[in-house]
Amino acid sequence: MCGIVGYIGDRNVIPVLIGGLQKLEYRGYDSAGIAYLDNGKMTVYKEKGKLAGLEKMVAGKCAEHTIGIGHTRWATHGEPNQKNAHPHVNEAGDLAIVHNGIIENYLQLREWLTRKGISFISDTDTEIIAHLIAYYLKDDLKEAVSQAISKLKGSYALGAVCERFPDEIVAVRKDSPLVVGVGKNENLIASDIPALLEYTRDVYFLNNGEIAVIKKDEVSLYDEVLNPIERDVFTVEWDVSQAEKAGYPHFMLKEIEEQPQALADTLNPRVKDGEINFDEIGIDDAMLAGIKKITIIACGTAYHASYVGKYIIERLARVPVEVEIASEFRYKNPIMDKDNFVIVVSQSGETADTIAALREAKSRGAFVLAVANVVGSTIAREADKVLYTRAGLEIAVASTKAYTTQLMALYMFALKLAYAKGGITEDEYHAYVAELQKVPENAQKVIENKELLQKFAYEHFTEHSVFYIGRGLDYAMAMEGSLKLKEISYIHSEAYAGGELKHGTIALVEKGTLVVAVLTQGDLIEKCLSNVKEVTSRGAVVMVVTQEKYRDLVKDVADKIVTVPDAIDFEATITSIIPMQIFAYYMSVQKGCDVDKPRNLAKSVTVE
Repeated sequence: MCGIVGYIGDRNVIPVLIGGLQKLEYRGYDSAGIAYLDNGKMTVYKEKGKLAGLEKMVAGKCAEHTIGIGHTRWATHGEPNQKNAHPHVNEAGDLAIVHNGIIENYLQLREWLTRKGISFISDTDTEIIAHLIAYYLKDDLKEAVSQAISKLKGSYALGAVCERFPDEIVAVRKDSPLVVGVGKNENLIASDIPALLEYTRDVYFLNNGEIAVIKKDEVSLYDEVLNPIERDVFTVEWDVSQAEKAGYPHFMLKEIEEQPQALADTLNPRVKDGEINFDEIGIDDAMLAGIKKITIIACGTAYHASYVGKYIIERLARVPVEVEIASEFRYKNPIMDKDNFVIVVSQSGETADTIAALREAKSRGAFVLAVANVVGSTIAREADKVLYTRAGLEIAVASTKAYTTQLMALYMFALKLAYAKGGITEDEYHAYVAELQKVPENAQKVIENKELLQKFAYEHFTEHSVFYIGRGLDYAMAMEGSLKLKEISYIHSEAYAGGELKHGTIALVEKGTLVVAVLTQGDLIEKCLSNVKEVTSRGAVVMVVTQEKYRDLVKDVADKIVTVPDAIDFEATITSIIPMQIFAYYMSVQKGCDVDKPRNLAKSVTVE
């Protein structure tokens, strides 16, 4: 969470910083600020709330010296207000820093600095870093930063500027992402690539403990003991247009409609002669054949994708799969060794809990495959192998195309594994792959019928509570559909396995209660239909999401039927989530919510 930008070059730094922060709004924040040098003097502007307030404060201002840093803060230590907003400065006010992450030993450091006579203004853990750097600062800013971070315990991405060193920004990272953008006569830092794309597509990804000194025409990298590092520049393939709405009212709608292409981009390059080809990953059939147990680790939406992956892998490959919530995994003293095959799933590749789980698994000798969207992310670099989804840039906090491409990646893995282990025949394998290739087209057909869901949302956006039900794979989809609704519309929503309704939940169903029933799996439809009848008999209004071939089976129990194109049942799960994404989107729009930036949430969760 939080966003960092920094710039040094020939441009007026203020619009560069504001523009960069706008590109990082999806990360979630409750205050914002910038610091820059103006006629050699540190100038700081901070404001609670959205960037619009900060923009008004700096409107019309122009800095002669074009160096500065900016930040959007998501509150952890101290309430969201102006004094706790970043950047934070030292007592003299000539050194400013921005920080993402959490300093775990900040109370001890604050007490120590207080005994040194230093006074604090904010309630944050971040302010101690500014005072620490100032305490150690002599003739070299990077050395002072290095000494300061040696005292820190926790996670951080830092950017520092100082009046005494007006031609450089010093940046460092540990467990919180930071990217250096390399331009022509200008260089930048940012928490994520979108903030850089307007100026450059050449970047350095900082590894843990590395320090960067950024000057107008030079970037120098150092390890944690200040030994110089040589590294090749990475060129980002994303185009700047991907960070723009392109005429859509919201990024979420744009990204929903980009799913057919994203699914095709994830699948098609990996299909050769009717088979899944993982040569780019470096996992061969012999390795797959030796897998005896799989653990999939993820958070939030990625966890729901993992739950689907479990069903498919176990059904086709007959390999036992455990799905773990990343934030719980390493605290349970997991039973794991070198014989374990672990899959970690993360859109950003920077999810703090998932990174910690990955490291825990590797420390116990497990082999780790990452399913990630962001090239060069921490998870992608630290995993043994990585299967990239090719969703492209996803800006909206509520994940859509990243989720469906995660499903596609897990389906490809499941089919490849099942064939390698003899769980499916060659003919079945080719048939499944051929059906998988139809998914992008089927996804497009679903999107073309979004007006039906828009109308249904208009009729129901005043609901206070919505329940989602399903069985088997449909229950996994119900969990994700429910999450989409609650996170962007703020309507209370829960997902239940259909058979669990009568074990308590049905007490909440009354006349007019909206229930979304996911019924795409033919072997379970009759069972779930009885659960639907249980809620309709108590006055519930039911929207059924099903395949076209099952329409006649559900028509007598549904108030609204939303169909997806016919497919092999387990592959219909990818397209069946899209109507629920669209429904959640229009519910949020009708309520007037901030669709792309829902309250209290962030795209990249980089704190535990």
